[in-house]
Amino acid sequence: MSTPPPLASGPWHPDGPEHPDGPEGTADSASHASHASQASHASQAGTASTAGTAGLAGSASPAGTDALRPLLGTVLDALRTGTRARRGPFPAGGPDAVAARLRAAAGDLLPDDGDPRALHTLVTALAEGAADPAHPLCAAHLHGPPLAVATAADLAASALNPSLDSWDQAPAAAELEALVTRTLARAAGAADAVVTTGATESNQLALLLARELLGPGVRLVHGTNAHHSLPRAAWLLGLPRPVTVPAPAGTLDPDALDTALAGLTGPALVAATAGTTDAGLIDPLPEIADRCAAHGARLHIDAAYGGGLLFSDRHRARLTGLDRAHTVALDLHKLGWQPLAAGLLAVHDPADLAPLHQRADYLNPDDDTEAGLPDLLGRSLRTSRRPDVLKIAVTLKTLGRRGLGDLVDRVCAHARHLAALVDARPDLELYAPPTISTVLFRPAGATDDTVAALRRTLLTDGRAVLGRARADGRLWLKATLLNPHTRPADLAALLALVTEAAAAGPAADGPLAAGPPATQNPVEGHTPR
Repeated sequence: MSTPPPLASGPWHPDGPEHPDGPEGTADSASHASHASQASHASQAGTASTAGTAGLAGSASPAGTDALRPLLGTVLDALRTGTRARRGPFPAGGPDAVAARLRAAAGDLLPDDGDPRALHTLVTALAEGAADPAHPLCAAHLHGPPLAVATAADLAASALNPSLDSWDQAPAAAELEALVTRTLARAAGAADAVVTTGATESNQLALLLARELLGPGVRLVHGTNAHHSLPRAAWLLGLPRPVTVPAPAGTLDPDALDTALAGLTGPALVAATAGTTDAGLIDPLPEIADRCAAHGARLHIDAAYGGGLLFSDRHRARLTGLDRAHTVALDLHKLGWQPLAAGLLAVHDPADLAPLHQRADYLNPDDDTEAGLPDLLGRSLRTSRRPDVLKIAVTLKTLGRRGLGDLVDRVCAHARHLAALVDARPDLELYAPPTISTVLFRPAGATDDTVAALRRTLLTDGRAVLGRARADGRLWLKATLLNPHTRPADLAALLALVTEAAAAGPAADGPLAAGPPATQNPVEGHTPR
């Protein structure tokens, strides 16, 4: 494999040559070199006056992009300073200590007179108190490190600040969004897509479209492995209580689905999952599509996690059946390495989006639409919308399908390697071979309370960030590997930290003893979506 493209806040390694005094993980070394003099200039200029910080970012403003240039140096220097102070994947000390450090740095956030050092101060404080997804030992959630090129594009989107609720606010961004959404929809076997903030919004939108197309009595049918946003969306939309179908092996059981659909008398929307939050499992999509077709049920697939496999020649076949869904949720801030947010809802039939159409005379008057101005208001549930599509477009064109597929292949390979390391150790237990890039494991013989407390200890110490998941009635540590720069030595170090903490055992008054006993959560979904 070729070297993966740089992340916005990495890569770094504790024993690497770039940072001999410890982990830093801000921008890559080339970025540091190119901005070092700008950062110094910004620090000097910033203490003299607030005039520069009150400049506008837009390219047509009096200072133009020159107003941004010294501030970028300040931001990069602050990121480096804050990350060096953190010295790990997570701020140490627990919630009270993290909050106290942030409050001390922030001070009075609305002083009578402004502080020209505020940008450096607050970015430093945020970096020092951040969970760093670019750190190889930060692997808890579907919260990936953004690519540097996507982050740079996001800066341009913020500077230009188009709003995609009317064409006269975003003429080029509107066309770019149309190009990108159609491109990604076709990749998923659909015809069109709309941009969302993530799978929570996509899932809610899918249920809304089903309600408007099938009537308010439509019944959501989902597995016990489904993301919590699905039943929550049914509640928000006033739909009947969902039907929950067993997922005994972590995936939706087609036979149980068949039985559930046979017992319903009204319209149904079946929600399948391609990449569960807790284990990365993929429902048997072709069999589920067959059952839906036999019963005349509408099919939605939540592919927020697994959808990224579409970029990979090696793994794309795992999504066979995705093209049979009426709607598909996709998230490119997972296996797409985008800054939040970058979600989409793809639709098989563009006419299904008709219920989103709204008329507001100040945004899309009839005569403007008849004159040929594009109507954007029906492309989202939101009105004001930033052009999240720019960073996606830049990433797609910069890396191409093969480049993104290589990143997908890398993180999947990391997961297989971690699973092999766990399986080879008698003091650790592996749940199952990974399907995508999530590995569940636990210390052999540990109780659920010990597993939960061990995770909190690593968090409190700031040494590693692991998630948790319940499978087969037991609590497991969860490593969600989304960093393509992770090395085998990083994975070995992660396991060493876990086994060291497990061997130390709970202290009577320490963090291992803190917190309530682990309790079962029957519905997945602990990741911001």
